[in-house]
Amino acid sequence: MNTVKFEKKNTLVIAHRGLSGIETENTCSAFVAAGNRSYFGVETDIHRTLDGHFVVGHDDDLKRIAGEDICLERVSLSTLQSIVLFDKDGTKNRLDLRPCTLENYISICKKYEKHCVLELKSEFTDEETERIIDIIRSYDYLNQVTFISFNYDNLLKVRKILPTQSAQYLFWKVEDKITEMLVRDKIDVDVRFVELTKEDIDKLHSLGLKINCWTVDNKEDAERLAEWGIDFITSNILE
Repeated sequence: MNTVKFEKKNTLVIAHRGLSGIETENTCSAFVAAGNRSYFGVETDIHRTLDGHFVVGHDDDLKRIAGEDICLERVSLSTLQSIVLFDKDGTKNRLDLRPCTLENYISICKKYEKHCVLELKSEFTDEETERIIDIIRSYDYLNQVTFISFNYDNLLKVRKILPTQSAQYLFWKVEDKITEMLVRDKIDVDVRFVELTKEDIDKLHSLGLKINCWTVDNKEDAERLAEWGIDFITSNILE
C-alpha cells in the first residue's frame, strides 16, 4: 500500500495523525512513515495523563484503536504504553504499535525535518501549556511547530507565552464572527474542507490569514483546493 499522489501546486501537505492511511494513527510508526515521504508536516494530538505526562492520541480513550475501555487522562503513561494497538488489519501482532509521547513525536519530526502541527486536545492549564512548550524547546524545535486546537483558550495560552508562535484555530465552517476573532488575535485557519469555498479562501487571504483544511482524502477534492490556492491540506493518504 502507498500514498495517493496529487497535483498540489504550491499547497503544503500535512500527514494527518502521521501517515494514518498506511500505519496505525498517532504512533511512532505513522510518524516515521510520514517522515520518509515528501510531506511538509505531520499532525498529531496530545492529552495529559493522570501522572502528568503528555500522550499522543486523538480519542479520549483506547476503544477504537485498541479495543480497550481505558481513558487516556485517567491512567498513568506506563499503563497506556503497556497496551498494544490494532494494526491496520485489526490484529495486535506488532509490539511497536503503542501509545507514544509528545517527546517521541517531536524527536521523530526533528529527525526527518518535518513541521509539527500539534493539536492540543485536553483543556490545558497555563502551567501545563508552559511544560509542553518547554519540552519542545528542549529539542530546539519551537520554530517548526504550529499549535492547533478546537479550544480557543488553549491557543491564547500558547500566545501568552509565545506571542508570535504559529497557531491555527480548528473549526467547522467559515463565519464572520470567527474570522473577526482570528484577525484580532492573528491566529490562522484550520477548517473542515467540505464547507470551504473559493470565495472563503480569497476573503481569508485578503485578511492576511493562512488556511489549513481537514481531512482531504480524495484526489479531486485536493486538486480543486490547490487550484483555489489553499495553503495547507491535511490528509490521511494523499501526498
